[in-house]
Amino acid sequence: MHKQIFVNLPVKDLARSRAFFSSLGFGFNPQFSNEDAACMIIGENIFAMLLVERFFEGFTSKPIADAREVTEVLTCLSCESREEVDALVAKALAAGGRAPNPKQDHGFMYGHGFEDLDGHVWELSWMDPAALPPHA
Repeated sequence: MHKQIFVNLPVKDLARSRAFFSSLGFGFNPQFSNEDAACMIIGENIFAMLLVERFFEGFTSKPIADAREVTEVLTCLSCESREEVDALVAKALAAGGRAPNPKQDHGFMYGHGFEDLDGHVWELSWMDPAALPPHA
């Protein structure tokens, strides 16, 4: 079985966050979703668990970072093309997100990103397949 990754993120308003990511084209697994959590499907084995803050608090004894004030993580998602990067950022902005940095074009690599409604940073990148090293 392939490894899976579940990125757990605290959110203030689950319904609002779910609507935001739905507008970007992400789906949710109802089997792992309820009034406290929504399992957002990012890829075949990649998920983001959007957890209501009070529920998230049950998993840690540390204070929850306010992602609008501090950076707790930068989550980077690969995209199939430059156009996909731009389209996702445009959808995020239209849904109430913001772009904290300008896009970056390095020729072989292109990136941009957005902050979601809770301030979590989502970096998006495309890399020219010809520039990637061969698989070992």
